[in-house]
Amino acid sequence: MNTGSRLWEIDCARGIAILMMIIFHTIFDLSFFRIAPVDVSGGFWRYFAFATATLFLLIVGVSLVISHARAVQNLPGIALTKKFLIRGAGIFGLGLLVTLATYVYLHEGFVVFGILHLIGISVMLSPLFFRFGKQNILIGLVIILAGFCIAGIHGPVYLIPLGIFPATFTSVDYTPLVPWLGVVLAGMGIGECLYTGGVRQFGIRSLPVPVIIFFSFLGRHSLIIYLVHQPIIILLLGALTGTPVF
Repeated sequence: MNTGSRLWEIDCARGIAILMMIIFHTIFDLSFFRIAPVDVSGGFWRYFAFATATLFLLIVGVSLVISHARAVQNLPGIALTKKFLIRGAGIFGLGLLVTLATYVYLHEGFVVFGILHLIGISVMLSPLFFRFGKQNILIGLVIILAGFCIAGIHGPVYLIPLGIFPATFTSVDYTPLVPWLGVVLAGMGIGECLYTGGVRQFGIRSLPVPVIIFFSFLGRHSLIIYLVHQPIIILLLGALTGTPVF
């Protein structure tokens, strides 16, 4: 296999996660704008949201390992670290744009530390964890367990990125490092098992069927889809239902 080629199954899995995200956010908007009486804070849709975030962040971890394994062949240590710092900072910067946009649009409940903030920080931290290889599964599980331990604990606003927040804090997208960094690290450990050296360690054949092509397309363009999907959903719901959205 060409180690520089894309892995279709990663794109496809990421595409499935993106479609799940679009479905959940559509349901969320139906509830938020009181278009339909849907409960997204509990029951099926709450678990659906957790499953979506978990799948997406596991893929982030796997992709980081593949990217690192391929880049390490051409970049010295400092340049390699810089690559992930710059990439992570760029994603975090997009997260800040989401913060600004939601503050202007919502004001109350705006995104302080959402999934793009988390991914950006995780990418910047990843050079600290590549050395642990498969052990990142265990490290990730410890961080996930820590998330359960601190659930419900309130604290000052500056601890929001770590999963501790004021009692009055609300946000339409809150994805703190504890426990969600643990999911990324677990993905890195899984990636080390399945894609050692950036090369697929198992046999799988790509099937050029429409559904796989569709999901792979979504996966290859996941970032731009993430950035534009919510405004599109909101505008469509407003146009179809006559609900004021601004």
